[in-house]
Amino acid sequence: MAKRAVANTASGTAVLAERILFILVAVLVPYCLHVVFRIVPTEGKMGVVQRIFYFHVPSAFAGFLGVGLCALFSALYLWTRDRRLDLLAHASAEIGVLFFTIVLLTGPIWARPVWGVWWTGEVRLTSTLVLWLLYAGYLILRRSAESQDQAARFCAVLGIVGALDVPIIYYSVEWWRGLHPRVLKISGGQGLDPAMGKALALCSITFLLFFLLLLLLRVRLGRLQDDVEALTLDAGRRATRAETA
Repeated sequence: MAKRAVANTASGTAVLAERILFILVAVLVPYCLHVVFRIVPTEGKMGVVQRIFYFHVPSAFAGFLGVGLCALFSALYLWTRDRRLDLLAHASAEIGVLFFTIVLLTGPIWARPVWGVWWTGEVRLTSTLVLWLLYAGYLILRRSAESQDQAARFCAVLGIVGALDVPIIYYSVEWWRGLHPRVLKISGGQGLDPAMGKALALCSITFLLFFLLLLLLRVRLGRLQDDVEALTLDAGRRATRAETA
């Protein structure tokens, strides 16, 4: 009874957090669009296309968060074998792939008018694509494993190994020369106009809140899937016993 009460309390807290996050995201997304397209000044050299920056970079931040959380929860799962940690790792990887898909789509759209090409084989772009492929493989492995336990163990290892690509992506513009711009001061760039910096911070916070909302929803879906599988297995066992009797 005590465990059930704790589980119900945790579930109620998660649902409340989902509702709060949903309201925040629902308010912030239209405001971000207003700021990006009506308030932020147009960049002098790149023009209107530079506004993709306010979706491209926050998507990368959210994607990195997904990869980092996947690696963290994967390591903890290997240590404890707690199914809840595996659900968190799986959800983080899935949402990370979603946001890196946005990164890989918005990047070429931004690059084409500026660089004159849709894609170039520089290290940052290539290493980002490699990271996406690794975690897309993570999701495929989830589906193709023979059992839930095997999928959890194999994917935990892949989730940890895949995260090693993150430092390569981050430091690639410093270690190798390439076309990718250095805009933020933390990346060695000149920094942004104050209005642009505020808009980027606002969009980044919004995307991270959206990430957390998706994470909670995906974990709850994973728990429901586990419950359905358990009920299906139990019903199958009962049917087998009835036939035997």
